Amino acid sequence: MKRAALLAASALSLLSLATLTACGGDEEPDDATGEPRPSASRAEQPTPEQQLAKLMVTEADVTGYGVTEPSDDFVFAESTDEVTLDKPACAPLAYAMNQLPLGEPKADLTRVVETDKYGDTDTYVTLTTYASGGANAALADLRRAVDACGSGFTAKADGTSAYDSVTAEEPTDRAGDETVAFKATMTFRGAGHTLHTQATRSGDVLAVVFSVNGMAIANAAPSDAKIPPSVVKAQNAKLG
Repeated sequence: MKRAALLAASALSLLSLATLTACGGDEEPDDATGEPRPSASRAEQPTPEQQLAKLMVTEADVTGYGVTEPSDDFVFAESTDEVTLDKPACAPLAYAMNQLPLGEPKADLTRVVETDKYGDTDTYVTLTTYASGGANAALADLRRAVDACGSGFTAKADGTSAYDSVTAEEPTDRAGDETVAFKATMTFRGAGHTLHTQATRSGDVLAVVFSVNGMAIANAAPSDAKIPPSVVKAQNAKLG
């Protein structure tokens, strides 16, 4: 996030500014020009990526879970441009369930939260930060998609994901300014699976939490991958 430097308007304003600086103000004069320049604390603003790194849940926040970067081996799509749908209105749902950013964020970050128990549910946390109003618009698009795609949809990228139904549900934990939660069902090799997703907006940041039991899907064993309450509560606490 860039901050524009303040411009001097007149010799009088420069004199006043220099006086304030001497008394502990935020700016100090430039030795070469005599004009005010940003102090270090003001100039060194965190980048959007750094902001998200501080907000992301860590292992210290969730007892019994590891927090790691997602593997590139099973990525459905590298970007939203690679995803095609039979129902375009359902695109936000496909993005949310495949760790792709909603809307037009300035940065995004994804981590996997999981136990060391073989065959346990994997939970993906994707954080995105936006310019003012962007997070609100992205969450509104997701809410509309939940309402419009109850009969399911199909998404294609590196493979095909066919969802049988989409249903709004009560969030695992309510926090921030607003929350949207839904479950989607799918059938693979004759076995039914339920996937759960929750998106929480806090200011201009979205936290999307998605749970899936990949091992059960691979083994054609039915699954219902609930979002772990402790994980979503810990992430919501980081958002403030």
